[in-house]
Amino acid sequence: MSKRRHGLMALGLLAILAGVGYGSYWFLSARFYESTDDAYVNDDLVQITSEVPGTVMVLSVDDTQGVRRGQTLLELDPADAEVARSNAEARLAGTVRQVRTLFATAEQLRARIIDREIVLRRAQDDYHRRSNLLQDGAVSAEELSHAQDNIVQIRANLTEAREQLKATTVQIDGTTVATHPQVLAAEAAVRDAALALRRTHISAPVAGVVARRSVQVGQRVAAGTPLMAVVPLSYVWVDANFKEVQLKDMRVGQPVEVRADVYGRSVKYHGKLVGLSAGSGSAFALLPAQNASGNWIKIVQRVPVRIALDPKELSVHPLRVGLSTTVTVDVRNTSGALVASEVRAEPIPAQASMGDDPDVEARIARILAANEGIGAGAVAAR
Repeated sequence: MSKRRHGLMALGLLAILAGVGYGSYWFLSARFYESTDDAYVNDDLVQITSEVPGTVMVLSVDDTQGVRRGQTLLELDPADAEVARSNAEARLAGTVRQVRTLFATAEQLRARIIDREIVLRRAQDDYHRRSNLLQDGAVSAEELSHAQDNIVQIRANLTEAREQLKATTVQIDGTTVATHPQVLAAEAAVRDAALALRRTHISAPVAGVVARRSVQVGQRVAAGTPLMAVVPLSYVWVDANFKEVQLKDMRVGQPVEVRADVYGRSVKYHGKLVGLSAGSGSAFALLPAQNASGNWIKIVQRVPVRIALDPKELSVHPLRVGLSTTVTVDVRNTSGALVASEVRAEPIPAQASMGDDPDVEARIARILAANEGIGAGAVAAR
């Protein structure tokens, strides 16, 4: 009986010591950490779409393939775009010649006005001489009347020439051939056609892995058609779904430890909490629950919390979208904000814009020089 009592006392003492130990561990350490295994890797899906219609001629990549930024993904048939560019360049040349004609017409009208003014002065002098000879009978009244009619006709022709000059000047006033609005519009059409031609060559806007390829060689695609996606794995994050009772002390900037099931417990990622969702998952569901109708049962809600990971650790052990993880947040420091002001530390680098092309500007300069007589330096000076 004594041995049994001693055994029970030892067991009770052991239980007390275990309780005290766990209580001390919880009070000193465990209560400052919140964990969940309802956490998954997420990332941006950079959609690759065609900006112009066309037929796929070359397909250079496939699903699971890694691509560099700027690497060719596919090419569309450029025939239609090349024809459109040639038409735009021909219209530019024709427009330059039309505007040149306006400037030449203005000079012609100015010369005509000077000539008509001289003719008018001569007719007025003749009329005055004839009017002085009328009383002497050297000039008949009929001849004097004809001289007066001639002045009226010449003055009308002069007025017509001045109005024509005014109408022509309105079209070219304050411009040169190179800066005329019609020429600028024709140049814009050339740039637009050249841009459409460059867009038949589709390249990767970011470095990543190709996914969800749906396009095939020979397929006719419309502008805006989704062709594939590129996933930039260097920028993945973790969406951890914590219970609402775990959010009390969570703040932006708190340190986080993440373990991915794919690598096991041997690999640990270090990150930080960068944002808490504006609502629970059920609130943003396609069919949110209507708790005000029918029988109601309280269900603990989960709120997505976004975790940013260290890019250096990701480069050593890359993650894939959708992988399961276990997340532990250190909530001791509660000085951070409840709402994030900036989640993405740096923007995802995108491919350079196709808007500026020195080759296109050189082609435009050559067309202007060939049809108007100005050089490339004059075009650049604009």
